[in-house]
Amino acid sequence: MRYDFDRVLDLTGTASLKWGKYAGRDILPLWVADMDFAAPPAVIEALHKRIDHGVFGYTRTPASTTEAVVDYLRDRYDWTIEPGWIVWLPGLVPGINLACRIVGEPGDAAMTFSPVYPPFLSAPGLNQRELINIPLREDTDGWHLDFAAMQAAITPRTRLLILCHPHNPVGRIWRLDELEHLAWFARQHDLTVVSDEIHCDLLLDEGVRHLPFASLSADAAMRSITLMAPSKTYNIPGLSCAFAVIPDATLRHAYQRAMRGIMPEINLLGFTATEAAFRQGREWLEALLVYLRGNRDRVIAALDGVSGLKVTRPQATYLAWIDCRASGIEHPQRFFENAGVGLSDGTDFGLPGFVRINFGCPRATLDEALARMNRALALQPR
Repeated sequence: MRYDFDRVLDLTGTASLKWGKYAGRDILPLWVADMDFAAPPAVIEALHKRIDHGVFGYTRTPASTTEAVVDYLRDRYDWTIEPGWIVWLPGLVPGINLACRIVGEPGDAAMTFSPVYPPFLSAPGLNQRELINIPLREDTDGWHLDFAAMQAAITPRTRLLILCHPHNPVGRIWRLDELEHLAWFARQHDLTVVSDEIHCDLLLDEGVRHLPFASLSADAAMRSITLMAPSKTYNIPGLSCAFAVIPDATLRHAYQRAMRGIMPEINLLGFTATEAAFRQGREWLEALLVYLRGNRDRVIAALDGVSGLKVTRPQATYLAWIDCRASGIEHPQRFFENAGVGLSDGTDFGLPGFVRINFGCPRATLDEALARMNRALALQPR
């Protein structure tokens, strides 16, 4: 089947967070991490069928949806889990905050690596934990975990390590040796590892397979909370359906207790879409990855080396991290917004002087955005 990712959908007037930010202004929104593509046909068909049923009452987790998750993780990552390890969530951000709340005590510390998705930086403080922020190390070969800095910064009260895997915003796929070193570090310091793996299907480098942190060893599994969702991959974030995989029963029960009376139930359409995506969305996903690889190449060709910009080549995700520090532009996000392109500000990720561009959109939208950026850069005094 041919999937038309070139089709430009009108998202105005749809209460879209992404497009509503610039309503009434000639600014192309390439900021928040959702795509401008329709969901897979199989997902849309399943939703129509469920809606046509006409009853939307309180819903238990369908056993068939849980089975779809178990099968998907086994078939795609060679990771065998028990159905009882799954804890359903309305999103990954609540999942990160829950982990900060249940691991250790108020005043303990959580370690993460910046630049990183902003909730990683805010969740510890929101839950009375200290943030230990370890900057990623950048060299000519890209971005890397700084294990020496981790060892130097850890404290006796560090209880949690929050990993973005693959990494948002730099697009790194962590290698087996890096993951094994993290697992060793966690074991040495008795850390619980929260591994946000929401982008794990969006691997742009070919011939690479995602390795769930929890699949590394029995010890890694028993100290891990793996957070996943179909939302990024299949572009269904508005249906609010995610899950944690927690093999250790004590940790899982603590997580579930912290949810009681606070965390909403998953809506039935979220379950419906998740099952359809995991069961029938793989052909669509393979076509999507081909399209995103082309978009990634367009971004790099258009911007890397232009007026002092440096684009990190993302190995995964549909997001590119752009270093503007050599451009002479004081506020890059504001500069490009004034040029008609809405990007994410690197300051929010812990690293000023950068912007993040979302290239998960039709080529016509992306090419127009890149043209606007280039025109603005050409007029920038040097």
